[in-house]
Amino acid sequence: MTLSSSSVVQALLVDGTFLPRAITRNCNSEKALKLKTLGAEVAQADLWDIDSLKQALSGVEAVYGVTDYYDPKNFAQGHNSEMLLGKNLVDAAKAMDVKYFMWSSLPHSTRMSNGKYANVYHFDNKANVDDYLRDSGVPHSILHTGWFSENLWNYNNLVPVPDSSCLELNVPRYDPHSPQYFTWVERDLGQCALALLKHYKDPESEVLSRTFYAVSAKLNYTQFASVLQQALGKPVSFVSSSTTGMQELDDMYDFQSEFGLYPHTAIPDPQLINLGVKFHTMEEFSQEIKGRYA
Repeated sequence: MTLSSSSVVQALLVDGTFLPRAITRNCNSEKALKLKTLGAEVAQADLWDIDSLKQALSGVEAVYGVTDYYDPKNFAQGHNSEMLLGKNLVDAAKAMDVKYFMWSSLPHSTRMSNGKYANVYHFDNKANVDDYLRDSGVPHSILHTGWFSENLWNYNNLVPVPDSSCLELNVPRYDPHSPQYFTWVERDLGQCALALLKHYKDPESEVLSRTFYAVSAKLNYTQFASVLQQALGKPVSFVSSSTTGMQELDDMYDFQSEFGLYPHTAIPDPQLINLGVKFHTMEEFSQEIKGRYA
């Protein structure tokens, strides 16, 4: 289970309109057992096995699809693995007559950069599934996400400076003045998916065959450091190191810094606001996480 899929399941559980069925390779994982305790169905399936997907999707009205490029099993299958998995999920959904498919996606870095950044595979893989989904005939929406705010602790982007009361916001290869597009997964992603799910049958809402942006806020990392500093009550400085230690991630950050994820999109997305989504600010996020950095 990924952070984003867990967020969607929990939003559905809180709302109560739909019964979520979480599909996972390991029904006995800690995350799966927690969701089962909260009231979700949990079904075993493997994205590499279409028959298992069909079985897991039996009786399902709608699918929220997300893939994990860096899952060890997927990563070992090569650069295109995530695209193949996404296509398998679309094919299984079509075979089982799923009524609505939400696909969690990212921009196509090769196209957006005119070929300059052609090796950000976990972006292009997802974007190639966008095209496959559009051609499949399955009723759908595409939901784009930003840089997860939870990366601060999940990937140690915000860390204490040794022998100091200061904190360092470290995002490699990023211009301090280039905008970033932030998604507070826990609070905002689930409600975006829920809003689409509640309105996809309504023609006036214009949900089908459209792209939406589950992005909470747009600001540069220098501004974000200032917001964090104000909330946490201790100095926060933005530092951009020279490398992540992995070429694809270096290219990913270079791409985002130079081109921006969604430069031609209003943030927060007015389409989602019109569907009732109430996005949170990075000020609210920073207040919420104070205990982690006390």
